[in-house]
Formats: sequence, C-alpha cells, structure tokens
Amino acid sequence: MAEEKKSLNFIEQIIEEDLKNGLPQEKLRFRFPPEPNGYLHIGHAASICLNFGLGLKYKAPVNLRFDDTNPAKEEQEYVDAIKKDIAWLGFKWDKELYASDYFQQLYDWAVEMIKKGKAYVDEQPQEKIIEQRGTPTTPGIESPYRNRPANESLDLLERMNKGELEEGAMVLRAKIDMSSPNMHMRDPIMYRILHKAHHRTDDKWKIYPMYDWTHGQSDYLEQVSHSLCTLEFKSHRPLYEWFIEQVYRGGLKPKQREFARRNLSYTVMSKRKLLQLVEEGHVKGWDDPRMPTISGLRRRGYTPEAIINFSELSGISKRENVTDVALLEFAAREHLNKVAPRRMAVLNPVKLIIDNYPEGQTEYLKAENNPEDDNAGYREIPFARELYIEREDFKENANRKFFRLTLGKEVRLKNAYIIKGESVVKDENGEITEIHATYDPLSKSGSGTPESKRKVKGTLHWVTAQHSIPAEIRIYDRLFLDEAPDGHKDRNFLEFLNPDSLQIDRKARLEPNLQDAKPGDRFQFTRLGYFVVDPDTKPGHLVFNRTVTLRDTWNKKK
Repeated sequence: MAEEKKSLNFIEQIIEEDLKNGLPQEKLRFRFPPEPNGYLHIGHAASICLNFGLGLKYKAPVNLRFDDTNPAKEEQEYVDAIKKDIAWLGFKWDKELYASDYFQQLYDWAVEMIKKGKAYVDEQPQEKIIEQRGTPTTPGIESPYRNRPANESLDLLERMNKGELEEGAMVLRAKIDMSSPNMHMRDPIMYRILHKAHHRTDDKWKIYPMYDWTHGQSDYLEQVSHSLCTLEFKSHRPLYEWFIEQVYRGGLKPKQREFARRNLSYTVMSKRKLLQLVEEGHVKGWDDPRMPTISGLRRRGYTPEAIINFSELSGISKRENVTDVALLEFAAREHLNKVAPRRMAVLNPVKLIIDNYPEGQTEYLKAENNPEDDNAGYREIPFARELYIEREDFKENANRKFFRLTLGKEVRLKNAYIIKGESVVKDENGEITEIHATYDPLSKSGSGTPESKRKVKGTLHWVTAQHSIPAEIRIYDRLFLDEAPDGHKDRNFLEFLNPDSLQIDRKARLEPNLQDAKPGDRFQFTRLGYFVVDPDTKPGHLVFNRTVTLRDTWNKKK
C-alpha cells in the first residue's frame, strides 16, 4: 500500500504557492531569530522545529540570528545556551549571525531616512509620546518635533550616538502616519539612547535600534525568503514591509507570516516570569527539571526525538491555544519506551527474606534489556535469599483486589521465582521491618518447567539486599497546580506553585548494573517510570531524575 501523503500545514501551503508563482527554490532561506535574554523553552522549540524542518524539507539554508538589540537584558551565557539547545535537538544552522552585525548599516540607513524626511529626532519624554499616540479608535497627535529640519535631526542623532545625551533624553522616530488605524504605524521609535556595554560591540554604540527597525532589515540583508513570527507580530507586518520599502535596493523582499505560539498547560512561557522563578529561588536554575526550558527538559530526561515529535503532534496553528502537557509526556513515553534500557529499582524498600532459599547462595538471572528492541540483548542480575521490594507492594491484610504480595498468596518476582507470603516481623511501633516468604524452586522464569509457566496475578520488581546500590531519586511533578497559572488577572502566578513539585528519596536501592551509569543515561525502572542520571551524580553517589511515569497518573489524581 502506498504511504499516505502527509497534509501540508498552512505555512507550507504559502511556500508551495510562492514556488508555483515563480519563486526559485534556490532562493528559499529561513531563519530562527531568538533574543539572547533567557534560555529557550518548549514554545521556542515549535519555532525551531518549524524553521529548521522547512529547511530540511526544501533543502534550504536556515540562519541562526541573534536579535541582540537590548544590551540591558542580553548576555553571552544565553547565546551559548541557545546554540547548545539547537544543536542538542539535532539541527544545524547555515550561518551564525547577529543583529549587531548590522548596527552600522542600520545607522547609515537611518541617516538616509532623515535626509529623505522619513525620520526625525523627538525630544519629548516617553510618557508624552505614548499619550500622543492616541487609541485604536482615535488618531494620534503629531509631535512638535515632527517637521524639524533634517540637519537638526542629523546633528542630534550624532550627539545621541556619541553619548553626549542622557538616556531617555530623545529618540529617533520614523515619520509615517499618526492617523493610521494601525498603532504601530504612528511614527514608531527606531532608536533609543542606552549607555550600556553590548556583549559583542562593547561600548561602541550609545544608541540601539528597536526590534521593529532591526528585524525586517536583518531579514532583507540576509535575503531570508520567509520570516516566520508568532501571532503577536501580525499587526507589526505593515511596519515590517514599510521599513523594507525604505531601504530596498533590489533582490528578494522577505515575506513575514505568523503562526500561533506554543502554550503549554501547567506552566508559564514568559521569559520574564521564568527569570523570576530562577532569581527568587522557586527553582534551582534555568535547567531545573521542572522548568519548560529545553535545558530543563534535557536534564529531566526528555529526548530530542520526543520534543520534535511533540512539535509535530501539536502542529502549526493560526489561532492561539493551550497544548496539554500530557501530550508532551506522551511523546516522551513513546520514544523512551523504544530506547530506554530496563532496570530494576526499589524506591521505598522493605526487606523480603525467602526462608527456604539457600543461605549464602547467589545466582544470576537473565533479563531483557529492552523487549521493544531486538538488538538490546540481555543482562544478568543477581538473586539471593534477602531482597528488597517496594513497601507498597505488600499488605498484611488485603482484599481480593490487591494482586501484590500478602500473607498466604503467591506472586512472581520478575525474571525470577514465584513466592508466597508467610509472616512478618515488626518493630516496637508496629511497622513491618521484614517480610518472610517461601519460593517454588521449579518456578524459575524461562526454565521451561510446568511450574515456570504457572500463572499468578501479580509480578513484583525487586533487588537483592547484598548487591543493590544506593541512589538519590528526585521525583518531579508539575511546577504549578493550575492549568493556566498566568491566566488569572487578579492573582499572581506564583500563588499556584505546586509545593510538592519535587520530592527527594534517599532510601532507594538499585540493581548493580546501574553502578556505572553516567549523567544523561536514561532508563526505564520496571513498573516505576522513566529516569535519567542527573549531572549532580558523583563517584559513589548516583542521582536520578524521574522523567515521566509509565502512565498518565496526573488525570487520575485530579
């Protein structure tokens, strides 16, 4: 049967239409233009996957351009983190570029615009300029400096750039139309004074271009064919096109088109709010596994394939919507199930002693590394008389619906034997310290005996007391209890923080095959979920983060 043809999203339809109308395919060029004022998050991943995905589909180059026009908020740390995240996702950019590469050209074009009567220096305070812009239903008021002679504006612009004037003293504005129904066309600001060193240009510039003046011109200089932005920039599109017309010298005119940003439930996507979480200590950094940042998801154990698949499943939309975080978790489970080796770990251990198993004996049992992967092979795990099982897997008095271990009933130990609960030992507080059981020596898994094929309703994971190794397990849950923590106008998003978003377990015991696990290694802990080795791991001290549970347990809790 022929493979079903995948339908095109609306961005791909636009590109196909442009190609049909004569745009040469070799002229296609895309870009991903982050501002280096924070770490990338899962919302940015949608734009990364879209732009680089188009590049792969059409065999077109994709630029990585940093829109670094605000030295007050931008740092080299963020540049490095963004490059690391994109590379980790598996994408390669054609050129690494910076808006600051074009500062001189932008300045020269601004000078030309002043000479042509298309820009002027305004000395009014910001509050006055805002007041004069009017409203969407009432026209703006022209600045008293709007028609000042070009030579005055040129002189003031030069003084602004020499640092002779204080921040906020004046700005350069484009002269467009103060009565335009589009507020962005009402003489927008092109330059403001900022006496701050830039992470690339140091203190060469004392004025910095605004985003709207920078972005389209950068696209034009790079000959980007399709400038793909999120929906909030749709109303900026007429200004984007107007600015390009003012500097056009031939060649391709970039086409701006907009798509809906990726919003995710139970988290926040604002860089400002994410920075607040970091600076106020609600999380332990940008890469905290509870954060929606790509670095946080990486540390939590998500794979690049899971994030890319999530972006494909979510799709590209023209309307704002909120994607359920359960879809992201599903994408993680789907990929990790295929690639994560299986291991056994007991997080809340209680000792299990098999009374009729020979004392001092250790045997090694064969276990599949990953039943989903034919090439994953097998490992050997030690089995002995004294084991640990999960405390939750035993009840002294249980009803008929409890299919784990209880007195007088049988369960199977995974990859091992069938056992029957016989008795318990308790401490002075009545807490069980030991469970005693007996085993059926002929019931060994895979031995081929009739007893080995005997069916029992419960199967438990376990580790040996003697050979198991200790580990610290960090159980992460959703950072917020509300689906839309920043969607309440009358409440602060911090009010919805989940106080139980991190629980640390230092009692866990793991099978010895995990002894040499390295940071970034991912595993499925049998019956417990998917886990990854955290960078905090040191020799003799393993630290694991839970990525996701085996099933969606959140909706059950709700």
